[in-house]
Formats: sequence, structure tokens, C-alpha cells
Amino acid sequence: MKHLYSALILLFVLVTAPQAMAENYISDELFTYMHSGPGTQYRIIGSVDAGDKITVLKRDQSEGYAQIVDSRGRKGWVKSDYVTTQPGLKERVPALKAELKKVKTALSSAQDDAKAQQKGLVESLKKRNAQIEKLETHSSELNKKLIDAQNEIRALRAKIDTQKDDLLMRWFTYGGMVAGAGLLFGLVLPHIIPRKKRRRDGWA
Repeated sequence: MKHLYSALILLFVLVTAPQAMAENYISDELFTYMHSGPGTQYRIIGSVDAGDKITVLKRDQSEGYAQIVDSRGRKGWVKSDYVTTQPGLKERVPALKAELKKVKTALSSAQDDAKAQQKGLVESLKKRNAQIEKLETHSSELNKKLIDAQNEIRALRAKIDTQKDDLLMRWFTYGGMVAGAGLLFGLVLPHIIPRKKRRRDGWA
């Protein structure tokens, strides 16, 4: 029987110990009165604000009360329904503020990185636009030079064709003049050179 009692006590300690060791809080939705015993019939010895951190010493399941020690070291009883393991706003707000500060810092850093990247992209775009404009200007100059060269080639070809025609006409003229002179010389020459008289005996 003693061993049974010992086992039951050990089991009770194992069950209640985690509850006693766990961090507990008064629910944020309210503040509650603390009584000197597990019930409203006991005198009120104070109140516990919502979100206050407390330590649970033991629980009276039949009355639905828990014996606690509050943050100021006062010991008393409150309804178990008002005890929660969820940290109160007093505990969560500083952590949330710290987390919010981290998030804002990360966001600011991300925004700075984005601005730096955007600035780099804008500068790169400006450089590329300047290069494109330079290439377009160079291309326009080359096109103009090409057009001028083509016009010059056309003019030279026309001049060559004209010179060919002039040369051909000149050769025709020279040929005609030579032919005319030859013809004229052939007609005039017999009259210029005297003929030999023939002898009557038939001997020259």
C-alpha cells in the first residue's frame, strides 16, 4: 500500500510539476481579483492586471482556482480560467517592437539596395543610350559619305562616257579628214606631176 501511495504521489508531482514550472500569465482580456483562498467566499487580498506574469503553485480542480504568486511576490488564489500560458501584451510588445525594428531595418536595407540597383541600371541605360546615339551619328555620317561617293562615281562614269564619245567623234573626224585629204591628194596629184611625152616610134 505504501508503494501505491508513493507511486501516486510521484505521478502527481510529475503531472503538476510542468504546470508549476511553466510560465503563466493572466489573460489580457481582463484583470482579476486575488483571493486568500480558492473561492469567492474568501476575502480579496488584491488584484492582478491583465498580462501580468505569474507563477502557479497549485490548482484546486474542484473549485476551479489556482494558487499563484504574482510579479510583486503576493500569493493568492485566482480563477483557473483567467490563467493562460500565452504571454501577455506586456511580454509580447517589446519582442514585437524588436522584431518590427529588425523588419524595418531589413526593409530599409532592401530599399537602399533597390535604389542602388536602380541607380546603376539608370546609369547603365544612359551609357547605352549615349553609345547608341554615337553609333547612329556615325552610321548617318557613313551613309552620307556613301551617298556622296556613289554620286561621285556616277559623275565620273558619266564623264568617262562623255570622254569616250568625244574621243570616238574625234577619231571619226580625224579619219574623215585623212580620207578627204587622201582623196583630194589623189585628185590633185596627177595634175601636179607632168606627164612624159610619148615618142612616135613607140619607145619611151
